[in-house]
Amino acid sequence: MAMSPSIAGTALPMAPVPVSAPTAIEVLGSVGAWGQPLKSGHSRPSSLGHLGIAAAGASACAAGRLAARKSRRRGRAAVARCAHTVFIDGEAGTTGLQVKDRLAKHPNIEILSLPENLRKDEKARREALCEADAVVLCLPDDAAKAAVAMLDESGAKTVVVDASTAHRVSEGWTYGFPEMSQDQAAAIAASKRIANPGCYPTGFIGLVRPLVDAGLLPGSTQAVVHAVSGYSGGGKALIELYEGGDHEPWGAYGFALAHKHLAEMAKWTGLAEEPIFCPAVGDFRQGMVVSVPLRLSQLAPGTTPAQVQEALAKHYEGKRFVKVAPLNDMESLERGAFLRPDTLNDTNNLELFSFANESKGTMWLAARLDNLGKGASGACVQNLNLVFGLDEAAGLA
Repeated sequence: MAMSPSIAGTALPMAPVPVSAPTAIEVLGSVGAWGQPLKSGHSRPSSLGHLGIAAAGASACAAGRLAARKSRRRGRAAVARCAHTVFIDGEAGTTGLQVKDRLAKHPNIEILSLPENLRKDEKARREALCEADAVVLCLPDDAAKAAVAMLDESGAKTVVVDASTAHRVSEGWTYGFPEMSQDQAAAIAASKRIANPGCYPTGFIGLVRPLVDAGLLPGSTQAVVHAVSGYSGGGKALIELYEGGDHEPWGAYGFALAHKHLAEMAKWTGLAEEPIFCPAVGDFRQGMVVSVPLRLSQLAPGTTPAQVQEALAKHYEGKRFVKVAPLNDMESLERGAFLRPDTLNDTNNLELFSFANESKGTMWLAARLDNLGKGASGACVQNLNLVFGLDEAAGLA
């Protein structure tokens, strides 16, 4: 069965996955990614009657509020340590469900949620956007822009983490890849407008930016990138196709050579030109491998494969979510031959590999990640942790 024209040539946009809607104060953590039940959750009334608030995993905050109430009754002043509140606009989509799943287990975050019948109500959404400490936008680009406009008009101080592509190269927005440079995490922590990276760009930028910064790869390099993603990255349409009847076992796409991730790939690597990008989707739900082939002649004169690997290792030293493998790490390959795309599923981890054949003057750089983890929801949660001044790994595998 041929790939749907609405999918081919796109950046595998996130699309809603049907899920039963919670009531106004239902335990919001009760339904997670793919409709699977979560382990914990409770709720309390919001200052907005139609908003439900889940503090799944935030029992310490609940205990703090209870202690504060008891203390006030005894006539003593008390301050409770309360969780930060997050509204997920688009919580029923593929990325939204994943973000909710992770936040439902977060010890310091409460989820604000609207009943299903009010999720498209502009007034209710505006109130939720303004009520939350932070909002994660899991929306199509135009809808994400409209949500930001609502906030801008209201003057609310809500922090925005936008999972769409709408603001990834926009002025005034901070790119949400904390490990991209040595000062990026601090920039995210201080920002009110954070553009979550795309899944493919996370792998590409993760491989290329350190080499450009180290002077090993010229900014004038005309790069090529190949990648294969699990079908969940294509949202509802592609999920239904691959979990239904006839479908391709593997399919290359993007033949218009105008993929919507190209702009961020160029801007945040420091390359003067966009790369030639050759994406593909495989017959597996989740996971991703991004590959960048290079000739040693493309590197700065005298650069060796060992220096490339060392530059990557130095750049990510001390970064808890990024691991750089040794040069020509054949032990990481399945059966000594295959780099599996799904090894890091359900984590926020990123693994970087470098393989070289010096006699032929060639290298193959590869990044492995979960397209729904470090490539989407995991990055959202990591960025929220930075904004709130929490442990960067809170709520993350």
